[in-house]
Amino acid sequence: MSLPRIVIIGGGAGGIGVATRLGRLLGRKGKAEIILVDMAEAHIWKPLLHEVATGSLDTGIEAMSYRGHARGNGYRFQQGTLTGLDRERRTITLAPIHDGEQELLPARELAYDYLVIAVGSVADDFGIPGIQEHCRFLDTTAQALDIRQSLRKQFLRYARDEQLDQKIKIAIIGAGATGTEMAADMVNAVDQIRGYGFNVQPDMLSIILIDAEAEILPAVVRPAIRESVARKLEDMGVEIRTGQGVTRAEPGRIILSDGTALEVDLSLWAAGIKAPNELNEIGGLETNCRNQLVVKPNAQTTRDERIFAIGDCCACPQPDGSLAPPRGQVARQMGHMVVRNIIDMLNDRPPKREYVYRDLGSLVNLSRFYTVGNLFSFLGGGVMVEGRLARFTYHSLYRRHLLEVYGPVRGSLMMAVRQLSHFLRPPLKLH
Repeated sequence: MSLPRIVIIGGGAGGIGVATRLGRLLGRKGKAEIILVDMAEAHIWKPLLHEVATGSLDTGIEAMSYRGHARGNGYRFQQGTLTGLDRERRTITLAPIHDGEQELLPARELAYDYLVIAVGSVADDFGIPGIQEHCRFLDTTAQALDIRQSLRKQFLRYARDEQLDQKIKIAIIGAGATGTEMAADMVNAVDQIRGYGFNVQPDMLSIILIDAEAEILPAVVRPAIRESVARKLEDMGVEIRTGQGVTRAEPGRIILSDGTALEVDLSLWAAGIKAPNELNEIGGLETNCRNQLVVKPNAQTTRDERIFAIGDCCACPQPDGSLAPPRGQVARQMGHMVVRNIIDMLNDRPPKREYVYRDLGSLVNLSRFYTVGNLFSFLGGGVMVEGRLARFTYHSLYRRHLLEVYGPVRGSLMMAVRQLSHFLRPPLKLH
């Protein structure tokens, strides 16, 4: 009798957590075959992608090879992108992998007994003309590296003795956590890049942070947090334009809702998220207007009890009638629950565990300048923290991720390597 096969699609924080736990609990013990599928070869914690984009994070140190991790944690890895789902045959189809015109791997089918979809989210352009063609996105490591290369080309204009009068104009559309943190990291990049052969002045970068909402960080409940972040950004020289949406993007400029045309060297889109469009087109599963798979409280999809979805790509109902928010802590918590539910099903028990979101808080890290946030929001609104305590807590989230993925010994060693790398290497990766 063959082993039951559990396939996880997506190697983000939620998916890699599910694969790791199932691999350790079942794969190593020969109780099930666990396969993780992702379009990339290595895992980078998505909240750090803005640091990859500015060069303040070295992917050579931080990236975790899926194949190497799979070997040590009881699961297998398949590189590929989900393009099809046959629920009757219980198979998924992966797109071929190309290097230019050469096909490295053909389209493949994988059978499954249980399927966990954890493909996360992508930026939502809301159908605004020109956004896809003329703005950069920050959904993947490849996109982050592309932004880094674009910034490097802009900085090269200043790698000469004479002073340039023209500033580098950057528009960041979307003033949520990603947009605000990206703006601060860019200011930090300019501060750090001095002395590397670039004739850089503090005001060489003109950053405009744009949001259609009345204030930045619209998802943050505490007004004090929004106000403190706005003040810090303005102190850094970031221009904030709220209450104005973008109606069109063109080569070298964006058009705001009041008709203003902003000339820009680089436009970054960080306004809104949705699940990938592909989820609307596979397997006849129920989806909502944001392409999210509609699931039951136990994370089973509404039309197939053998298929689960977690994190940003699912719409999970809550007791109050709302949906679990698209946040990293939700993906992690749902992943823990799904592991237990699948193990119950393998033991002929119903998957009774249901997900109820408990807001542990949120933190905004403005590079080395300032960190602020709210902790334990589910307890009467929580506690506002800032400064060193907030920064320590913010970095603790990534440390916890490393410990969960690598285990206590390897995770601790990875943290030590990371600290040593920060001490020995330049503060920015310029290539």
